[in-house]
Amino acid sequence: MSDRPVGDRFRRFRDRLAGEDPVTGPGGSAGGSGDPARAGGRSTGTGAGAARSDAGAAAAGLAPSPATPAAPTERRRGGRRRRGGEELTVPEAEFTSYYGRPVLKPPVWKWDIAAYLFTGGLAAGSSLLAAGGQLTGRPALRRAGRLAALAAVGASTGFLIHDLGRPARFHHMLRVAKPTSPMSVGTWILAAFGPAAGVAAVAEAAPWLPGHGLPGLVRRVLPPVGHAAGLAAAATAPALATYTGVLLADTAVPSWHEAYPELPVVFAGSALASGAGVGLLAAPLGQAGPARRLAVAGAALELYGSHRVETRLGLLSEPYRVGRAGRLLRAGRALTAAGVAGAVLGGRNRTVAALSGAALLAASVATRFGIFYGGIASAKDPKYTVVPQRERLAGAAGEG
Repeated sequence: MSDRPVGDRFRRFRDRLAGEDPVTGPGGSAGGSGDPARAGGRSTGTGAGAARSDAGAAAAGLAPSPATPAAPTERRRGGRRRRGGEELTVPEAEFTSYYGRPVLKPPVWKWDIAAYLFTGGLAAGSSLLAAGGQLTGRPALRRAGRLAALAAVGASTGFLIHDLGRPARFHHMLRVAKPTSPMSVGTWILAAFGPAAGVAAVAEAAPWLPGHGLPGLVRRVLPPVGHAAGLAAAATAPALATYTGVLLADTAVPSWHEAYPELPVVFAGSALASGAGVGLLAAPLGQAGPARRLAVAGAALELYGSHRVETRLGLLSEPYRVGRAGRLLRAGRALTAAGVAGAVLGGRNRTVAALSGAALLAASVATRFGIFYGGIASAKDPKYTVVPQRERLAGAAGEG
């Protein structure tokens, strides 16, 4: 079979690509003009045979030549016009995660851990208050602080066991001591503080015992033992008040982890303020001087730390300013300010002193729960995990 028909077809196809139709002549126009613009077409390319017209392409059954790129124009992205190329029609990309799921698994802790944070701080502050009353000869202040410390540490242990699920788990945590684990260290602090606070509180019952026989011996021995135990509890109190802040900051929860310098300060101030609240509520006005001074010191630390938490962390401060956490922390600041003002200015009025003490206790509750819920909110929203990571990587790349 001859291949001439195939060769003829190839030559006609090549001529049409070059704009030289055998019928219409060079340029693909009826008048034989080589100007493709006069034929209503466009030419692209350079060199002989490289140009083709739209008319020639249509005759050859090909797609028209693409238009010559226009001069660079501005394009929009995210509502703003930018230089260089076509106008984008897609919206600015926003951060999201797979199926909108959190990047981190939120803590399984519930309200009982937030209550544990409060009662632990209350126990620590009350023991410091009791030590102040003991050293300055104020028995009513000492008694109020010791009894409040025992009640608070008992409640704190109960909340912790409730979260663990079984009492045996608290015992099992005492089988080892791991200095690098805030939970392990905190368990040992609680185990050391609890018996000391208990002995100091029981010593307050010595005057009710008979004065002869074995009860009389116990009555004479209990006060000095109680004094030693009260001072031991007070020595452990700062660690008890602040280790929970370290415990929260040691997690991967973004707004807790980034606030590691401030959380111990906030919790220490909250503990002092709650202890002062106990003294203002329970002690007579003549013995409440140490409680008023404790209220001022605690309020200063708590307000300073809360302000830093809500302003220093950038994006990670946002969970502490909005939602339930924001409302609780604002309420805590207002109650703290009202409580310390009443303690200082209304110290000679029993009703004002009691109201100030109640305000300081309520402020401590609001602050602890606000910090707790702020961290939970930051773990649930993936942007609080990924955006700060990207910013740190960009900063590291810029420094490199």
